[in-house]
Amino acid sequence: MTSGKEQEAIRKLMAFLQEWDSAHKGARSHILNNFIRSNDGKTEPELELEFSQGASLFLARLTTWLRMTYMYSTCLNKLLKSIGIFLSAASGRRYIIEFLEIGGVLILLEILGLNHLKEEDKRECVKLLQLVANAGRKYKELICESYGVQSLAKFLATSNSAEAQEEVQVLLDSLGHGNPKYKNQVYKGLIAVLPCASPRAQQLALQTLVVLQDVVGEAPSILVEPVLSLLCSEHLEVQYEATQLLKALMARQVRPALLKGLVALLTPPKEKALSFYPTTLCLRKPMLVYVQQAAAAKAIGVLAKESADVAAELIQMKVVNGLMVAVGNLDHAASQRHASISLKYFVHTFPLVEESIKAALGPILFQRFMDSPETWYTKMDLIQAEELASTTVDIPRDMARMQPTEG
Repeated sequence: MTSGKEQEAIRKLMAFLQEWDSAHKGARSHILNNFIRSNDGKTEPELELEFSQGASLFLARLTTWLRMTYMYSTCLNKLLKSIGIFLSAASGRRYIIEFLEIGGVLILLEILGLNHLKEEDKRECVKLLQLVANAGRKYKELICESYGVQSLAKFLATSNSAEAQEEVQVLLDSLGHGNPKYKNQVYKGLIAVLPCASPRAQQLALQTLVVLQDVVGEAPSILVEPVLSLLCSEHLEVQYEATQLLKALMARQVRPALLKGLVALLTPPKEKALSFYPTTLCLRKPMLVYVQQAAAAKAIGVLAKESADVAAELIQMKVVNGLMVAVGNLDHAASQRHASISLKYFVHTFPLVEESIKAALGPILFQRFMDSPETWYTKMDLIQAEELASTTVDIPRDMARMQPTEG
């Protein structure tokens, strides 16, 4: 038999549920406000105590109302936050299971694709999906099996909210770890974000790709073009993250293709003579090929300094000629500066390159270059620039003499 105190608690619970069932939208909004204010951060035992061991009855009503009204944004933010109190409750795995049983994941993912709903509501959806994913591998698999990666990647690429995009990054990173069955799907979903129009989404996708690289192992060849394309971004933070990903990829099989692409970017194709690089993304604005040229010159210097083997491979790919072309680009000072700094590294590191460059530039111009690689090009006239860009530096494939100098 139940005690009088227990019976009173049950009567109180039933009265609360009846109040909810009979309430109109305004009254339900008020109930949700009180619930959020009173129960945020509570554990499963505390919620059960609050609801006389019947908290699941209220959660069922919340999820049912969500399923019925999410298309119309009826108190959607408060509703999602209330469900979040259950899903985030310590020791509350049962609440997550109950939420999933009514198709909660599919509803949340569908909300992300509805253009008329608010970004802040979608951000709450992502937070709930994070809670589901954090519950374990099988829950991550459920999200991925529900086409969650595609939905999240699309939302990341199109969202206007930096806060929402950052929440998506956290979730995609979570889905990429401890989820071996779908880690490659997450990786490719992030690659699909790279050509989008949002610099913030590009930056976050690149950061996550770097983190997931060791998890995934080898990178697919489809990554080469979009990563090199981002070097033409006018946003330096995107260029920086693209270079960080290039560094992470130097130990992978795509390295030769990436290096070949970088060297090709140093010599933008003439009009009506377009090659595979620069990509069509950068050809939308003529100046972007110069932005890309400068970023490629800078990235080449970074990669060469990281690895003598990479530097030697670049030399065999005629990177020196490409850097000379970039130094001679009087239309873009950044190309000249970055190419000159990278060129000086090759000259200082490889005696054979030094000999070849000195012969190509002549003693006076070579000395100016060595004295001040950051500024020497500012004193270059048009004839010198044209000669520099058209000079072919012939470095023999003599690896015995290609050894870098010590220290």
